[in-house]
Amino acid sequence: MIPKVFNQVIELGDGRTITLETGKLAKQADGSVVVRMGDTMLLATVVSARTANPGIDFLPLTVDYREKFAAAGRYPGGFMKREARPSNDEILTMRLVDRVLRPLFPKDYHAETQVMIQLMSHDPEVMPDALAGLAASTALQLSDIPFETPISEVRVARINGEFIINPSFDQLKEADIDMMIGASADSVAMVEGEMDEVSEEEMADAIKFAHEAIKVQCAAQVALAEAVGKKETREYEGEAVDEELEAKIKEAAYQKCYDIAKKGTSKQERGLAFSEVKEEVLAMFTEEEIEEKGDLVSKYFSKAHKAAVRDLTLEEGLRLDGRKTTDIRPIWCEVDYLPRTHGSSIFTRGETQALATVTLGTSRDANMIDSPTVQDEERFYLHYNFPPFSTGEARPIRGTSRREIGHGNLAQRALSGMVPDDCPYTVRVVSEVLESNGSSSMATVCSGTMALMDAGVQLKKPVSGIAMGLISDGDRYAVLSDILGDEDHLGDMDFKVTGTADGITACQMDIKIKGLSYEILVKALKQARDGRLHILEKLTDTIATPNTEVKAHAPKMVTVRIPGEYIGAVIGPGGKHIQELQKETETTIVINEDEATEEGIVEILGTNQEGIDKVLARIDSITFKPEKGSVYETKVVKVLDFGAVVEYIEAPGNEVLLHISELAWERTNNVTDVVNIGDIIDVKYFGVDPKTRKEKVSRKALLPKPEGYVARPPRDNKDRGSRDNRGRDNRRDDRKPREEKKEA
Repeated sequence: MIPKVFNQVIELGDGRTITLETGKLAKQADGSVVVRMGDTMLLATVVSARTANPGIDFLPLTVDYREKFAAAGRYPGGFMKREARPSNDEILTMRLVDRVLRPLFPKDYHAETQVMIQLMSHDPEVMPDALAGLAASTALQLSDIPFETPISEVRVARINGEFIINPSFDQLKEADIDMMIGASADSVAMVEGEMDEVSEEEMADAIKFAHEAIKVQCAAQVALAEAVGKKETREYEGEAVDEELEAKIKEAAYQKCYDIAKKGTSKQERGLAFSEVKEEVLAMFTEEEIEEKGDLVSKYFSKAHKAAVRDLTLEEGLRLDGRKTTDIRPIWCEVDYLPRTHGSSIFTRGETQALATVTLGTSRDANMIDSPTVQDEERFYLHYNFPPFSTGEARPIRGTSRREIGHGNLAQRALSGMVPDDCPYTVRVVSEVLESNGSSSMATVCSGTMALMDAGVQLKKPVSGIAMGLISDGDRYAVLSDILGDEDHLGDMDFKVTGTADGITACQMDIKIKGLSYEILVKALKQARDGRLHILEKLTDTIATPNTEVKAHAPKMVTVRIPGEYIGAVIGPGGKHIQELQKETETTIVINEDEATEEGIVEILGTNQEGIDKVLARIDSITFKPEKGSVYETKVVKVLDFGAVVEYIEAPGNEVLLHISELAWERTNNVTDVVNIGDIIDVKYFGVDPKTRKEKVSRKALLPKPEGYVARPPRDNKDRGSRDNRGRDNRRDDRKPREEKKEA
């Protein structure tokens, strides 16, 4: 049967369009849609179980985004010609979509739900990650799964002062703002991006511009669902409710939690105190009641605990650790803590601590990115590790988590713009979170800044970061600087901002409430600036400027350019020359070709300056090109019957033949009558002889011509007889010209 296909077109206002199509593919899913922009096509599906698994008190939502190599007409790299685990970029896209979708499911909806988005066709002019949120939300709108309101995500960039929605990859290279915004038609829910030291007002303008485009995309989803026939939302079994039990627990726990929160104790102390209150609440019930309603008791206790902490802040302006809303926790910093790393630092703020290390390498150490949509390399990258002991937990480690990838990416974007373009090294920063009680990613930015400066990386400007929070009851609100882990969990916003003294370099925001006003957003940004500058001052008090040199045990990098014609000579047959040179000098040598100039870029990395100097001397020797008409000092290194091989003194290893006829004005029968091995002589360079096609040098050209010297005329082949292989004289007799033929 021919499927009935429905389409909805979204105009971007500059001639580009996005098309939503449903009814053709994946019709057994609860909802499916194909989103197309240019030749980029995404298929999004959503399926949710009809019942929740027993004992589940949260939404088991999985968002999966995959880019298929076939979509770009490419094969997966490596031996396995099949897509395997997701790349970092795919994981980051999954996180972006998940963060906007998750809060919009009903709080009591606990059925297993899976959103799958896959790239089926890739257009190099269209970045697919900007369409993933739109695709996921449209699939939900076409299903009967309970979901509050359509959302969408767009990328907004500012290029030459103009905002552009969903720019191409090439356009993005010229942008000073690159942000992903997720929102419903009514309110912004997620912001993430990087900037080139922009102001708070400029960032707010970018969010507003993106939100206007999102409103159009949300309306298109509603129109498509109505055209298809909007399905009735499915019935599901919600959580049990016991208002009498809730009131009883609140009466028993609220004031006690309020009093504990007001004491301003440490994380462990108040955690223990809250646990004791919970035990007292549980003791109010029999074993049979706990077995029957234990989940509700825990839920209502958490609700009372949350209300107490939030009310303390809104009513008295106090926080769990005793600070006021704008206070920053105590900070101490240290650099050069680890003796054998290329750079290191410790940043501790309250009960959050990050130890950062820096490693310097060559272009061979760059992080290679090979995906269906991007083939590139990173010369600066940051890895973030969050071990369980940092929060006092004991749990298994199962590889790098999505959270670690997301936090590391945020810190990397915060710092990358401050690494100068002419930095000769590949730079790897690793952050080990040793303690965590709020905003370890911002601690990573701070420790990473100091470690880079300690390593001698000439940062343009130091960068600091801060995490902001929000508590609001609709009428009152409080913006919190430098939030704790509990404030992140109990609050309404987690807003991380990084930047220099002159502007914002990166941000990440998740909003848990609807209708956040731009007034509150701008207030949070300005309060974040004050906190960021306070933290920045602590960093620069510890290390004011980057070290002028790398550490003694760290490798020094020297980069030189050579003409492309000499690349092979430096490498040698099968890499023989370069391998021998690396072994002899204890250095690492990497040669890349500049496609624009066709020059060779030689990177020399070594801890011993003498070894680096030897490599430079050898390269100078190999690439030495004498100038025609110039005089050079040479050394005789070999004597032959027909001349002497001489080596340029200023380019050891660079040799040329001095023919016997160019030794002296007088006739030379034996080379050793004039020069011997080891003699130092001057020669004049005449360039390439057009007859022999070999380089010509002369000693006699520098000697005075003997008085009365007459050069013997060269013998003409026409006058010189020759004999064939049978000894006959082939010389032709003078003959009369042939008589011209008479005309007929």
